[in-house]
Amino acid sequence: MLIDSARELKARLTARLAEGFPPVVASDLGGRVWTRPAIGLAPVSPGRVHLAIRVAARADAEILLTGLDDVVRAEVDVRVTGPILAQASPSAGQLQQRTRPLVPGLSVGHPAVSAGTLGGFVRLGGRLAVLSNSHVLAAAGAGAAGDAVLQPGPADGGTPADRVATLAAAVPFTARANRVDAAVATVDEGVGADPGAVPGGPLGTTVPDGYEVEPDEEVEKLGRTTGHTRGRITAVEVDGVAVQYDDGVHVFDDQIEIEGLSGAFSAGGDSGSVIWRSSDRAPLALLFAGSSEGGSTGAGLTFANPLSTVLEALGVEWVSS
Repeated sequence: MLIDSARELKARLTARLAEGFPPVVASDLGGRVWTRPAIGLAPVSPGRVHLAIRVAARADAEILLTGLDDVVRAEVDVRVTGPILAQASPSAGQLQQRTRPLVPGLSVGHPAVSAGTLGGFVRLGGRLAVLSNSHVLAAAGAGAAGDAVLQPGPADGGTPADRVATLAAAVPFTARANRVDAAVATVDEGVGADPGAVPGGPLGTTVPDGYEVEPDEEVEKLGRTTGHTRGRITAVEVDGVAVQYDDGVHVFDDQIEIEGLSGAFSAGGDSGSVIWRSSDRAPLALLFAGSSEGGSTGAGLTFANPLSTVLEALGVEWVSS
């Protein structure tokens, strides 16, 4: 419908709400309290819009639209949002605490390391597993399948009593150029997990191919040390990234480079964080290394493996929620 017509309809429906319409009692909705819809305009083409109605449950919209003819109802864009909550990102301190159920961003680690970040969740042979770096979950190859994974990691007070997962697989480093620093650990029986508990809601279900990732895209991550940060991709397909580990230097090819929009995008302990694209929340990369200098702000650069490469190397499937 034309914008002016949509605004007129919006005003009419808003007035009905202001007058206390409709007179609803809980029993009419099966014991559920009616929630007032949000009403706006949704562009569909130049000069034309649909009336945007956002509701906690579809029944709420039906109550509001009672009495409107079919022609008008065809111009309405109804979307069910569920309850709308104030969004707050967990602080770094909260992410370093013992937390159940498991969620992305938490402190985790092999008993022989300090601590890194639980990046996200995947399926391995039908079982739910946590995804992070090899140097976080597998002590950069020193660990073995069957080893414990602790939450929080040892640096944050984790002990054998905090075991939450079992190391299942890690991609070994090679003397030649590496592609990923990645490992998975299957979630132990009785340990709950909420893969979609990410600031802003669950990430996308589709992981773009590494070659579909473009420079200048804005991205976000949730990490154990610096929490929820935003940045932008400054380079892709980066070869020859030399990373210092406890056992020496390992070189990585085909990496993604990121810098923070305001200050550092990451710091030590954020390794293992999943990085997602801000525009559509598509999961893009697995953070594994960074510098303290460089970038346009001088706050350092972050390096990450394309997530599609990580999933292929481990033979796992991404789980968003």
